[in-house]
Amino acid sequence: MSLLPLIALSLRLRGFKRTKESLQKKLSLNRLGTTGKENAAETVQKTCRMVKAAAHYGILQPTCLVESLTLWHLLQRQRIPAGLRIGVHKLAEKFEAHAWVECEGVALNQTEDAHPHYAAFDSGITDLPGEQS
Repeated sequence: MSLLPLIALSLRLRGFKRTKESLQKKLSLNRLGTTGKENAAETVQKTCRMVKAAAHYGILQPTCLVESLTLWHLLQRQRIPAGLRIGVHKLAEKFEAHAWVECEGVALNQTEDAHPHYAAFDSGITDLPGEQS
């Protein structure tokens, strides 16, 4: 999967905002079609496994942000309403941030006990192009 290293490179060279905008623009240009409710859960599981395998066996060890942006983008391309969440916490003098993807309130790309330790920003990236309020 070449998307993981491309997103990692884009984040490094262009930053989060421009990377996110680029991914959202591509969503409006390139759709795989709609996924029915009956197939959505299976599609989510397959997409999560694919991204996790690419992250594990790929040429780089992606950060949680790279992995989450990739998963979010792939799910959005399949018209699955997933949201990218970013949270922070401070432990002793160390400030940490974490990114994950949620679908219907369930964290997809991590264990359930990991993200509750992070205070998530109020707004995640959830809107499909053309559907912003």
